[in-house]
Amino acid sequence: MSFSVKLISWYRQHGRELPWRQTSDPYIIWLSEIILQQTRVEQGLPYFQTFVTQLPTVRDFAHANEDLILRLWQGLGYYSRARNMHKAAKAVMTDFNGFFPTSYAEVIQLPGIGAYTASAISSFSSNEVRAVVDGNVYRVLSRVFGIDTDINSGAGKKQFQELADSLINQKEPGLYNQAIMDFGATVCKPKQPLCASCIFQDQCDALATNRIDVLPKKVKTVKIRKRYFHYFIIRRGSEVMVAKRPEGDIWANLHEFPMIETPAPIEVTELEKDPMYTSHFESASPLPLGAPIKQVLSHQHIFAQFYLLPEDIAVKNKKTNWIYTLSENLDKLAKHKLIFSFLRTDNFPK
Repeated sequence: MSFSVKLISWYRQHGRELPWRQTSDPYIIWLSEIILQQTRVEQGLPYFQTFVTQLPTVRDFAHANEDLILRLWQGLGYYSRARNMHKAAKAVMTDFNGFFPTSYAEVIQLPGIGAYTASAISSFSSNEVRAVVDGNVYRVLSRVFGIDTDINSGAGKKQFQELADSLINQKEPGLYNQAIMDFGATVCKPKQPLCASCIFQDQCDALATNRIDVLPKKVKTVKIRKRYFHYFIIRRGSEVMVAKRPEGDIWANLHEFPMIETPAPIEVTELEKDPMYTSHFESASPLPLGAPIKQVLSHQHIFAQFYLLPEDIAVKNKKTNWIYTLSENLDKLAKHKLIFSFLRTDNFPK
């Protein structure tokens, strides 16, 4: 029995029943694929259901306000995905007359879509023979075939894509792609894989050579940038001041509180003398609200401290993106995870 036939046979018996697998609608498949990038199925499923309910067609998505899309996306992280989705939906309306494309050659033209996503959409929606290669596929292929080439390298990506292309089932490419991805997610897992019940245990090179824990090989070269954010809670009666983050940085267009950034950690006594602080606020001691919060991003570590300022404090040289809003409207604003999480702690003054 060939590799692909084995996988498909396994999938027919053990594959997970997920809502986006019950359709060939490329829009619905696209939603699921983008949402599940960098996101576990358990976490992404409620978001998928919300998007399908509130924006059931690509036309609805294209015509939606960006603030709504970002608010629905709130908590998923990697917000550039949501903004690229909005651009892609608009491109579908203008370039494809409102019909979401199903061919790889057309899907790959849309913003935010790479080779993997284009392969997934085209194979799942129209059964085009396009092999997907994602983290799950890298793991299965590297272990079963004993490949120790770095998956981050150009040579590794080329080698794995060529192998995937040679293994894909020509008659049922969509089903095969679903099968290998599901197999990697539920059996050939990153940690504690189910080797004892694996259908490939007799031919798995990694199992035979005791290399399960070291494959796939991935050389990390990411340089982490540390940033120190200081957020200020400024109230005026029933209102609170908020800020909208600018383009060109993390969390673009999402809401937070007025903030200044320092190049290193800083004590409260130093902060209130800092030129950035004094340029905006009159002499008043900020009151720390709890301990600093650490937010880990792929290339950055954010260390955030929240402070409460006196209600009657004078705000000087107020930035144009600093505005007052009713406190009850905070829940309606699209916010990044750091702010979203802080608002649900006891440290936020209700």
